[in-house]
Amino acid sequence: MADDHEPVVVFSGSILEADMMKNILGSEQIRAFLKDETLGSLAPFMASAGGSGAVKVVVARRDEARAREIVNDFQAGADAGEITDWEPDDR
Repeated sequence: MADDHEPVVVFSGSILEADMMKNILGSEQIRAFLKDETLGSLAPFMASAGGSGAVKVVVARRDEARAREIVNDFQAGADAGEITDWEPDDR
């Protein structure tokens, strides 16, 4: 059985994208942290979005499903130009 506290990557991108996603997840009461943020800060040209050197957003396995839903919803809104309309759920 998987450990509920096991870290799981739910997003990869630049330091700015990853930090924004971490803050969005935090506003939804999902604790997240950044992995590989030093490389993304010191050498952002090496941190290609989702590629080698990307900054990762990590959550506990118990929060993975909800975190992925939030990431997917946000990315869909970003692709549609709706970022400014995003608001956190009132939970």
